[in-house]
Amino acid sequence: MDYLKRLGNSLLAPLLALGLALAVTSIILVAFGSDVVMVFQQMWGYGSQASSIALILNLATTYYLSAVAVAIGFKMNLFNIGVNGQYLLGGMAAAAVAGHLSLPSYLAIPITIFVAIVVAGAWAGIAGWLKVSRGVSEVISTIMLNFIALGVISYTIIRTHVGEDISVNVRGTRTIPKSGWMPGFKLANSDTEVYGFIFVALLVGIGYWFVLNRTRFGYDLRASGMSPSAALASGVDSKKMIAVTMLISGGIAGLVALPDLLGSSHTYTLNFPTGFGFTGIAIALIGRNNPLGIAFGALLWAFLDVSSQQLDLVGVPQEIVTILQGVTVLAVVIAYEIVRRNKVKAQQRDVGLALANQEVGA
Repeated sequence: MDYLKRLGNSLLAPLLALGLALAVTSIILVAFGSDVVMVFQQMWGYGSQASSIALILNLATTYYLSAVAVAIGFKMNLFNIGVNGQYLLGGMAAAAVAGHLSLPSYLAIPITIFVAIVVAGAWAGIAGWLKVSRGVSEVISTIMLNFIALGVISYTIIRTHVGEDISVNVRGTRTIPKSGWMPGFKLANSDTEVYGFIFVALLVGIGYWFVLNRTRFGYDLRASGMSPSAALASGVDSKKMIAVTMLISGGIAGLVALPDLLGSSHTYTLNFPTGFGFTGIAIALIGRNNPLGIAFGALLWAFLDVSSQQLDLVGVPQEIVTILQGVTVLAVVIAYEIVRRNKVKAQQRDVGLALANQEVGA
């Protein structure tokens, strides 16, 4: 019975948030004179096609890795807003190294992944060091490091031998040899290949859950995030935890560029997709830093991005999906706060009843 009650409480908030987001979006659609049912039918019909599902899974893989990188920081009460710069710099470094590797796949792919993790982790480590040694807010330092990373990438590709002309007006790293590509797979009736990196993302999610919930390090991390002073009193070095957490968060961020790099583009250009880091923040909030919740949020966000391509054909602006995504994030925050307050009230009521029963029994 207690298990069912906990399960109900955990499902109540996301269902309430989704319902609120759909209601607000429906009101906006009606205000613009659109047929609400038709719009959602078009989105679902397009998004449920095999080729669209493959695109959704590919986007969700990238979103998931970005959100996990952010969530690790959140667990430590750190706001790593620099995932964007970390994955771009790590991806560029990984592509530059991979382009010069003439090794079999079982060596080339792990080396590429390792380089992305190390470079992105080291870049995030700068923010960790500044916070530990100088007390600089990680929000400020990671924002600045985002801009610096973009400058370093542009200079490296344009001004050094790392970059070369890929096509007219497009400059990037050397194309990765085919032995360094990560093979994917195709769904039935789909011409679009699903990135093989989806299995790496799955392992990252499992590792994230295991480390946080089944290891001493995970306990220290969560304890330090909840109360640094209490953690310090129990022997946990909070400064060390901050530095290590930023390194891990940055290392996971380095993986964000790899699904596209190893599965599709096979080179890093100045046109490489950006903005995944900021999307990861929203998805981590939707998923409440839980690996399963983040997976749901990544799939939902990817579905909305892909299905929005159909809206222009029915005379509805694609921006309605951006509104829906933003409202969803706000609704999640509001819904979880409502559920939390109700839970606290229920606990206080149960304690009051227990005390009253004790007094009657006495």
